[in-house]
Amino acid sequence: MSKTAVAEVSSRSSQITPSRRAEALAERLERGARMLAEFAATLTDAEWQTRLSKDSRKIGTIVHHVASQYTLEIKVALMVVSGQPIKGLTNADVDAVNAAHAKEFPNPTKAQALELLKQNSADAAATIRGLDDEDLDRAVPNSLYEDAPLTCQMVLEDHAVRHSYHHLWIIRKFLGR
Repeated sequence: MSKTAVAEVSSRSSQITPSRRAEALAERLERGARMLAEFAATLTDAEWQTRLSKDSRKIGTIVHHVASQYTLEIKVALMVVSGQPIKGLTNADVDAVNAAHAKEFPNPTKAQALELLKQNSADAAATIRGLDDEDLDRAVPNSLYEDAPLTCQMVLEDHAVRHSYHHLWIIRKFLGR
């Protein structure tokens, strides 16, 4: 995540009433990242290198993917906060970003992925904590959802907050544990 984005929201946070909703979102994001990290830490080298059948990415690449996507997911949420409609973003774009990441990071080490997960989830949570209820309630058209007007909170819940839980569930189910 851009340190500028964190700084911008953090500088506002001293001027706004702390939001219990933002705190709850940040805590859920941190809990999901921690659960993914704790599970990933138990994986054998063979499991880390195992390709998932549905999309053929290695488990280690997926853990790294979750960690690296917090930056983009928070950037989109901050676009909503600023009132900027999300235009031109499609599921094909998301697939292309995922494919490019898999190509760029085909064999991340467990240590690299877990450190990135720790740092980027902490940065994302700090940014979320800087939001107030008005920010969370702001809605703009979002092309990823057929231009439906979605709130910042929904964007956060469906992407940054949910992402680690989603992939943890898939990995656990695939490995049978």
